[in-house]
Amino acid sequence: MSTALAQWRQRHDVTLPRLLGVLPVVLLVIIALCPGLFTRLDPLAGQTDERLMAPTAAHWFGTDQFGRDVFSRIMHGSFSTLSAAMLAVAISLLVAIPLGLAAGLGGRRLSGAILAGADMVLAIPELFLSLSIITLIGPGATHVAFAVGISQVAGFTRMIRTEVVRVRATEYVEAAFGIGSTFWQVVWRHIVPNSLAPALSLATLRLGTAILAISTICFLGYGPSPPTPEWGLMITEGRNYLATAWWLTTFPGLAIIFSAWAATLLSRAIRVDP
Repeated sequence: MSTALAQWRQRHDVTLPRLLGVLPVVLLVIIALCPGLFTRLDPLAGQTDERLMAPTAAHWFGTDQFGRDVFSRIMHGSFSTLSAAMLAVAISLLVAIPLGLAAGLGGRRLSGAILAGADMVLAIPELFLSLSIITLIGPGATHVAFAVGISQVAGFTRMIRTEVVRVRATEYVEAAFGIGSTFWQVVWRHIVPNSLAPALSLATLRLGTAILAISTICFLGYGPSPPTPEWGLMITEGRNYLATAWWLTTFPGLAIIFSAWAATLLSRAIRVDP
């Protein structure tokens, strides 16, 4: 049994650091889906006699200017921030995968046109591009996710195109053509699966940057409107109380940092070596 387990671990490269890298993300998913498991307090209800209370046993992260529990708002706000980040990455992949495959499998003119467009987009800072898109389509949680997702398409496109070109030149692809497989059979059976595997690792890494970008945009006031619990919005609401209530900005900021760090760990845990 132990030999079989060792062989399975070697074949799938299951190591303790990789397993530990998944745990923070699992915790974040549980918090986002079931915040009631961690707090019973209403994130929207406040007590006027408990305004700006420092962290205590009753309120672990203190209360805000309306007497609302900060810990409860962070727990419930995790869904808003994380779901928007996941939607942004999903939008990036949905747009970038066809473009990357077309650039890697198409002719020189098509590949050159797609890469030229990607280079033009990459020349614009992602945050600036996201803000420009939001200016056109308007604020809102879904619009923020869409803008951040579109701003990340160019990077995914270039990476997928590079992987397609690399896989297309491998010996097993040439062997597949040699045994009589058609072009599209080779594409779907060999090129697509092996080219998109590294995109999963990049997607988890970009999930962390999406969390930072979405929180930044919400901090600027383009995300959900108050009193929605959202981490970037919570920092905006607490910045006027930095001198008297440090916890209003510190704990939402730590939640953002922890989420980005967890996404980085997950990316390292599931990375695919060429």
